[in-house]
Amino acid sequence: MPFGCIPFSHPLSLGSVGLQADDYVACGFNRADLILCIGFDMVEYHPHLWHPNADKKIVHIDQTYAEVDAHYVLEAGVIGNITESLQRIEKLAKPRDLAPTSDLRELIINELNQYADDESYPVKPQKILYDTRQVMGPEDILISDVGAHKMWIARLYRCERPNTCIISNGFASMGIGVPGAIAAKMVFPKRRVLTITGDAGFMMNSQEIETALRHNIAIVIMIWHDSEYGLIKWHQQRRFGRTGHISFNNPDFVKYAESFGARGYRVESAETLIPTLEQAFADETVVVVDVPVDYSENMKLTEKLGKLICPI
Repeated sequence: MPFGCIPFSHPLSLGSVGLQADDYVACGFNRADLILCIGFDMVEYHPHLWHPNADKKIVHIDQTYAEVDAHYVLEAGVIGNITESLQRIEKLAKPRDLAPTSDLRELIINELNQYADDESYPVKPQKILYDTRQVMGPEDILISDVGAHKMWIARLYRCERPNTCIISNGFASMGIGVPGAIAAKMVFPKRRVLTITGDAGFMMNSQEIETALRHNIAIVIMIWHDSEYGLIKWHQQRRFGRTGHISFNNPDFVKYAESFGARGYRVESAETLIPTLEQAFADETVVVVDVPVDYSENMKLTEKLGKLICPI
C-alpha cells in the first residue's frame, strides 16, 4: 500500500484508511465531493467500504484501466504514466480552503499522542507505536506482518517517506514479516529495518533467522506477544460476541533467538521499550524483541468507533 507517499507531517495528510468501520479518515471521505484514486486496486480496500452510497465523483489515475464496480463508477479515467499525469493535473488545479480537514487532522494527532506517557503493562498497541516512531528515523523501514498489529500500524504509525512503512495488504500474506525485513535490508543495506509481527506470524517463518545470520543481514524483529490469533479473536468478538480456538503456546522467544545465534530481549515494562529497541539496533545483528501486548484495546477501539460522530 502507498503509505508515506504523502508525509504524515504534511498539513493535508489524514493518514491511512483501512478499518472496516467509521473512523476519522472515513469522515474525510464522507465530506468529499471528489475522490482521486491514484494507482488504486480493489483488492486493497473495496469501494463499498469507503464509498457506500456511490454518490461521489471518482477520478481514476493509473497506468492500467479501472475495474468498474457499482461503488466505483468513474467520472473520468486518466491512463498513463502516473507521475506525468499528476504533473499535468496539478497545472489545472486551483487552491481551495481545506479548513474542515485541518480540524479532522487535529483530532487524529490528539489520538496519536494520547498514550505517549502510558505506563501500563502489557504494553498498549498505541504506546508501542508511539515509542517505535521515536526510535525510527524518517528513512528507516518498518515491515508489517499480518495480524491485529497491522490494523494498529495503519492507523497510528506516522509514515513520512514512500516505501518506509510496508504493509502486506490485499491478500495479506501472514508470515511475511521476517523474510520481508530480510529483503528490505538487502535492497537498502544502509537503512535500519524493523519488522513488527505477531507471535503466530513470526513462527510461520522464524526459521529465516538462520538465513539472515548466515548472510550477515542485520534486522530487528519485534514480536507483539499475546499467545493468540489476535485479529481472528477481534473479528470473533465483533461478529459473534465470543471466541473459540484462537489460543496457543509459545516458546521462550529470547532463548529461541539465542538458539540460532541471534540476540533476544524481552520488554519488561512500558518504560523499557525505547531503550530496548535502541539497543537492538545498536547490536547490528539479528535481534528479536519480545513485547507483551495488551490487545484488550482492540474491542475498546471497536466500541469507540461505533459511537463516533464525524466532527466535520
